[in-house]
Amino acid sequence: MTDLITILGPTASGKTPLAAALAQRIGGEILSADSRQVYRRMDIGTGKDLSDYGDVPYHLIDICEPGTKYNLFQYQQDFFDAYEDIRSRGVQPILCGGTGLYIEAVLKGYHLSPVPQNQPLRNSLEGHSLEELTTILKELKAKSGSVMHNTTDVDSCQRAIRAIEIETYNLEHPMPLRELPPIPSTIIGVNIDRELRREKITRRLKARLDEGMVDEVRALLDSGIPAEDLIYYGLEYKFLTEYVIGQLSYDEMFRQLEIAIHQFAKRQMTWFRGMERRGFTIHWIDATLPTEKKVEQILDLVNSSH
Repeated sequence: MTDLITILGPTASGKTPLAAALAQRIGGEILSADSRQVYRRMDIGTGKDLSDYGDVPYHLIDICEPGTKYNLFQYQQDFFDAYEDIRSRGVQPILCGGTGLYIEAVLKGYHLSPVPQNQPLRNSLEGHSLEELTTILKELKAKSGSVMHNTTDVDSCQRAIRAIEIETYNLEHPMPLRELPPIPSTIIGVNIDRELRREKITRRLKARLDEGMVDEVRALLDSGIPAEDLIYYGLEYKFLTEYVIGQLSYDEMFRQLEIAIHQFAKRQMTWFRGMERRGFTIHWIDATLPTEKKVEQILDLVNSSH
């Protein structure tokens, strides 16, 4: 058993059925790395395709309520708990998804702390100039001994206020961060030709609309989730909500959503290429190969890395 096998790729590359076929073959369990599949009742729009898993156990899907804002810190904690549980049973964990930030955070063991919003502090900082906020932040960082990460901490008043909020919280609540170690992993990337990817995205969007994606969004709105909370989740939920509440026509919704998904897939690929520049080795395999052949290639890579 290797520590972890990671299968990543852009949307519509077929990574989930591949991860499921691999898990089936080696008796593994899947950890999802998808920032939107964590939400219950958001099934068609997030492309859960749970039937792809067959009887393979999966984790980190349907773990919180729609309308809430799940974040990277929570994901890291949840991932690590599930990962430890799978390993303790002597089973092979397989991480699969397209949210590059989530994947990178757990493989690298990012150190994050949960900092709630501090409204009184925010109110007191309202109206300060960026220069003044930067000075306050530098003083706080000097007290806490933390370093100015880089100028992105203070490239806008909003970000500077958030950085001050974090530093203030850390000074008032010095807590030992839960150290999450980096996890060694054989990383497989599913490489799909751009034209084929575009074609599959369009085909899949039409299929999901036929499957009742509009009704899914209506049901979420009817259950009392405010439209702006659904719009916050982006992509399908943004454009379908705007269609349902009458801000877009059906054709506008389809056209704009299709473009947005193409752009999203491009951003995913940019992130994965960035991971390679940041020192990760990604073994790319051809999306068009038969599943059995792809599984064989992955097993060869895993075995040769031991």
